[in-house]
Amino acid sequence: MTHIDLTNKNILITGASKGIGEGIADYAMKMGAKVAVHYNSGKTSAEALVLKYPETNSKIFHADLSKMQDVVNLMEDVIAEFGNIDTIILNAGVFLQHSTRDSFENWLNIWKSTIDINLNSVGIMTKLGIDHFRKNKEGRFIYIGSRAVFRGETEEYLAYAASKGGLTSLARSVARSFGKENIKSFVIAPGFTRTQMAESFIETYGEERVLNEIALNELTKPSDIAPLVALMCSGDLDHATGATIDVNAGSHIR
Repeated sequence: MTHIDLTNKNILITGASKGIGEGIADYAMKMGAKVAVHYNSGKTSAEALVLKYPETNSKIFHADLSKMQDVVNLMEDVIAEFGNIDTIILNAGVFLQHSTRDSFENWLNIWKSTIDINLNSVGIMTKLGIDHFRKNKEGRFIYIGSRAVFRGETEEYLAYAASKGGLTSLARSVARSFGKENIKSFVIAPGFTRTQMAESFIETYGEERVLNEIALNELTKPSDIAPLVALMCSGDLDHATGATIDVNAGSHIR
């Protein structure tokens, strides 16, 4: 295994109790980082994750990211507990169907919920993170985007694609605007990744459909993404600030 030293790094990861976030958190703690493991509904898995690495003194934090006050409280609670944050990884998100053939009311409810969680919470945490990083005179954001930003999504996932597009533009703007203040910003754009979020899609449409879209023989796993994120956290990729890196098994090549 590649070793990326994250000793003495404090990292906040949203949506870290499952999926890509859990994979990143697990790898970061294995590399020595102290991680604030955010969860909404996955308390048991969040607790189990930090118990694997007691030497890191990592902690779990609950927040419903659809609620603005919960987002603010999350940042305040992590800062109060950790003292400082070196990197904020904005990973939490939902992938909800809302076909245009559905009623307007149902379509709009899912649109609003998706934007609240996938984009509005990210914007709030970005503002609060910039405030914190300015005090520390350094900091890094890592935004988990999507291949959907560049190739588009199907009509059932318009809100998801829109939210990730906004997130990606935000991340690039942060890189351009705050680099002189030693604040860096990166985007990881995964394709289909073998997570609980993807399993519902696979159950509906079948794994063969997903595999036919990619160039490799197997779906990307969270463990395929985690080392790249860890390298960003280490500071060794700082001169790639503003970059979007695709991890999509060759399903969309730019």
